[in-house]
Amino acid sequence: MATGGPRLEFLRNKRRAQRFYRQLSKVYDTWLRDLFWTAEMREFGVRMAALRRGMRVLDVGCGTGFFTEGILQRVEDVTGLDITTEQLRRARRKLEVPLVRGDAERLPFRDAAFDACLSAGSVEYWPSPMAALREMHRVLRPGGVALVGGPTRPRDRLYRFLADNMMLFYNEGEAREMFEEAGFQGVEVGYTGPAWKPDLAIVTRGVKPASPG
Repeated sequence: MATGGPRLEFLRNKRRAQRFYRQLSKVYDTWLRDLFWTAEMREFGVRMAALRRGMRVLDVGCGTGFFTEGILQRVEDVTGLDITTEQLRRARRKLEVPLVRGDAERLPFRDAAFDACLSAGSVEYWPSPMAALREMHRVLRPGGVALVGGPTRPRDRLYRFLADNMMLFYNEGEAREMFEEAGFQGVEVGYTGPAWKPDLAIVTRGVKPASPG
């Protein structure tokens, strides 16, 4: 798993990370989103999650609410969570769902509260992805679905060097290993992206066992 040395120190300081996200939110909806996170990519993730009417869904790291909007096209009971106040403020301008400030690694919800936990464009900034996946597993009901989408590692050497110092990257084998270690079964991996890079994102789906074990 490629993490980069300075990346972990930067993101372990969550106040510093929140300042980064606050600045990012100012430009995310205006130009970053259309370049790196398109409506087609969002639809890929929502379809892969296999959401059904009546499900209660948590969007972990909802940011300004773009993925949440896609989830709402399939289900009505959606809660968004993000660690950054500025991101949530922008999300509230366009969403009428519960939006909670909280940490993906310490979800402020009871056990077995949701039917699905989804996250897109957030895992690359989590200091401890395993802690967050275990939390998603905890708040899912038996048989519940977890889906996480993050970026694939850049091929360009300069971009890869810069990105490695800020973001987490993992390959398909590592994605499966993380999900299985967190307790998920039936792990599936897919790829999606914009026209200029069709495999920009790796999307992983797993199911919490219907019974312990």
